[in-house]
Amino acid sequence: MPTPCPFLPSCGRPLSWRDLNALRDDQGPELYRLCLEYGQQLWLDDLPARALLAVDRALYCDVPVDAEVLGEYPMPYRTIGWMVKQPSENFAGNARVHYQHLADRVRGEKAELKKWRAWAAWAVTRQARPDLEGDPKHIVTEPTHAEIEAGLRACGVCGEIAEWCKALAD
Repeated sequence: MPTPCPFLPSCGRPLSWRDLNALRDDQGPELYRLCLEYGQQLWLDDLPARALLAVDRALYCDVPVDAEVLGEYPMPYRTIGWMVKQPSENFAGNARVHYQHLADRVRGEKAELKKWRAWAAWAVTRQARPDLEGDPKHIVTEPTHAEIEAGLRACGVCGEIAEWCKALAD
């Protein structure tokens, strides 16, 4: 059985995508926490790629800086780093490529914020798993840490850069 992620909450009840879908019109703190709880459940069910996607969804929630949940569970960059470091035969795909593609392709509402959070997750993934190759067929200018920090400063929430830096240092 996989080790629980120390950065994620447990909810104590079975969850499914339907629970997240019920909050699709409210992308706020409640959905943020639910995505993290669902990520933990998927992780413990030995579905690491799906767990990472649930955590990604939390990254894109609209959580006000003063939301209580951010005090308990800050932006999940450390979660992402921890997950990609864990040995698993069930991790489908390449997390570095996933975030590279995600960062370059986000559209719609809050696209700039989503882009910089995806690049921040990409940087954490590169740090945690330097063995993962980028996608040579996807031509994109990879940002520096300074550029990612500037993007998070312009778009993110208070304390987000500090959490990202902790994840890079883990």
